[in-house]
Amino acid sequence: MPPSKLKIHFIGIGGIGVSALARYYLAKGARVTGSDLVSSEITGDLKKKGAGVMIGRHKGGNIPKKVEMVVYSPAVEKSNPEYKAALKTGAEVLSYPEALGELTKEHFTIAVSGTHGKSTTSSMLGLLLVRAGLDPTVIVGTKIKEFGNSNCRVGKSRYLVIEADEHFASFLHYRPDIIVLTNIEKDHLDYYKNIGNILKTFKKYLSNLKKGGIVVANKDDGNIKKVVAGTNARFFSLDQLEAKKFKRILKVPGEHNIYNALAALTAARILEVPDQVSFKALSSFKGSWRRFDVSEINLKGMKFTLVSDYAHHPTEVEAAMKAVREKWPGRKIWCVFQPHQYQRTYYLFDDFVKAFRTAPLDKVIITDIYDVAGREDKKIKKIVSSEKLVEKISIPKVIYLPRKEIMDFLKKNLPRNGVLVVMGAGDIYDLARTFHKKTG
Repeated sequence: MPPSKLKIHFIGIGGIGVSALARYYLAKGARVTGSDLVSSEITGDLKKKGAGVMIGRHKGGNIPKKVEMVVYSPAVEKSNPEYKAALKTGAEVLSYPEALGELTKEHFTIAVSGTHGKSTTSSMLGLLLVRAGLDPTVIVGTKIKEFGNSNCRVGKSRYLVIEADEHFASFLHYRPDIIVLTNIEKDHLDYYKNIGNILKTFKKYLSNLKKGGIVVANKDDGNIKKVVAGTNARFFSLDQLEAKKFKRILKVPGEHNIYNALAALTAARILEVPDQVSFKALSSFKGSWRRFDVSEINLKGMKFTLVSDYAHHPTEVEAAMKAVREKWPGRKIWCVFQPHQYQRTYYLFDDFVKAFRTAPLDKVIITDIYDVAGREDKKIKKIVSSEKLVEKISIPKVIYLPRKEIMDFLKKNLPRNGVLVVMGAGDIYDLARTFHKKTG
């Protein structure tokens, strides 16, 4: 059925991935409805675009009559009443990765994968291809400033750029023409258990390449070398001369963003985009939502630079903190960090300790762990906490504060003209939004 005639419902429409697919179908003229437990910026934007969005407890009555397709977030459990009702409608019922996988079969797909850097690299590559005149469709897990603060851009060409997530092995549903591998390390150990399983799954994912497909691979990453053996690979590395050029011209700071730009450049060369177009596009990239998102805050009694960042893995935390110090070497830098998921905090506990002990910052406030509903182990929740993390870090500049006490503490103590980094993948973003609302 043509997308313009499709009646489609999304369970968990407020999710960053699911909402991008909803935007895609809205742009194609489909009749889109959806539900989510809580309202957000994302659900508000979708309503403005014409989607019918229901907020609150999931229930079978949210499913429209004569619906032809139902897409559900991977976070939705099989016991969810809305999901169970969808199965009885006769409609096609697909998870978000399954639904996106169908699109990858219909397009020339560039899938950006890896433990870190997926969103930024996808965004960079999408912008680059737009500037090159290739008019791609881009579906990513963040909002891109150059695309009107949207996580989806619908183009008219055959090219599709997607962020391919490895959690729950979601990327095994995709059939790419080009796979970009940014890096591979241990994460999502609640699902994978160990690095060996992660590497096996990535290797299986590479076998999904369409005939003649190419892997764009980070040559500096040891784990990537293990999985790309025997594939048609094009490598990028910090040893390239282009790395020095990116260090000079990129607006987004940090070595990790040089890697992201090199990955985008390598993919663009496969598509025969002239280097001068690529460098110009990448030098203009302003960054994406919650990825080193910088703003100036001027409130009564408070004047500082605010950085909102999505980092939630120890490696990402280290990279972000290093980038902040490189950008503002002479200023006082504070960080508020919210660990994301009890299980991640438990499995990567020692890595978090190391990251914060060596943090080149003046003050770090670690607040309560963000509880990811439906994905937590009750036993682990009893044995890991932010207080224990701070106790193990055991240096004066790293402290624990409950969420409700953070704002008052900052008002009284944050250095004037300093830098405040609000970091994490959970709802700590609301703290950054509060400052924006007060300023705006």
